[in-house]
Amino acid sequence: MSHRSRLSLLAVLALAGVAWSLPSLQAPDAAGGKRLKVGKLDLSGPHTHDNLTVYLVHGEDQLKGRKYLMLADALAQKKFVIHETQKVNDLAMENLSDTDVVILAGDILKGGQQDRIAQFDQIVPPKSGKVPLRVFCVERTASRWMKPLTDKDKTFHASPGQICTNDLRLACRKDGRQDLVWKDVGKAQEMLSANANVDVRDKKSDSSLALSLQVKEVQENIDRYVGRLGKLVDGKSDVVGFVFAINGKVYGYDVYGSPTIFQKVWPRLLRASATEAFAELKKGKAFKAAGPDAVRAFLEAADKGKVTREDAARGMRQVTNEAARVLRFDTGAGTAPAVAGKAEKSLRRSAYSY
Repeated sequence: MSHRSRLSLLAVLALAGVAWSLPSLQAPDAAGGKRLKVGKLDLSGPHTHDNLTVYLVHGEDQLKGRKYLMLADALAQKKFVIHETQKVNDLAMENLSDTDVVILAGDILKGGQQDRIAQFDQIVPPKSGKVPLRVFCVERTASRWMKPLTDKDKTFHASPGQICTNDLRLACRKDGRQDLVWKDVGKAQEMLSANANVDVRDKKSDSSLALSLQVKEVQENIDRYVGRLGKLVDGKSDVVGFVFAINGKVYGYDVYGSPTIFQKVWPRLLRASATEAFAELKKGKAFKAAGPDAVRAFLEAADKGKVTREDAARGMRQVTNEAARVLRFDTGAGTAPAVAGKAEKSLRRSAYSY
């Protein structure tokens, strides 16, 4: 990466600083419902379909005027190339466009000799040249891997979705272990098969998570959640994230410095949460939707625990808060602890229960 590109990336992330603090309840809004306050962010909701509950997070745009391409769009437009290296956990990528490309931890990469997922959040600057991409394999079957590398397998052609369970998210982002990723792909397939009443393992590659998520019975059930909740952000230019709960338990939250980025990733994040909700569905059992107190407790827990820092990608750092049963991840350019209440420069903050 050139010196100029590195400075450009750091400047983008510096703009992404968001004020974070513990939540408190505000007075009822105009509709009569209460909202949670998280620093400068407000949470509205709850919005529920079956066993999935969503709260929207509202906040200011910290990145006004900036443009981004999400990985899926960049690949579809042939403005971004991911190269197979024949190394399971290391690929090479290249941004050919004049726009920053955003990659999220857990983005599924379809193609190559085996499907992969990105390990870290990152922004790849324009005209980046070839740079490393750290990944995990989500297709254990060795049939394609063992064949000679063909022209078709030299690159990845699509990013069809996001990994869909907290187990997979933590195996990727916390543990960083390929064996756990494979194990949790198998676990997700088993749960989806049980609730879809069909074996979701595709005969073309029975260990492919991407192919399992495309099974008709899975898609039809996920579409019901998306049909009810997908339009929640329509016409709302201040939504920067969401909190999600399954079977009455808060599973996690995902908040960004830019509503523009969130609007682009919302469909993928919702489908991932809906997939997990469907996999976790307890047929015939009722549950109480997670209320404001449960959300507050989760957010408070996510702010506690042991803090560790690691270089996640070029010019970026992942800061992890590991508390009892909750892990929080911040990705950005900040390298020092918060001083006098000032938050680290953060592109994305997410937390997951386990």
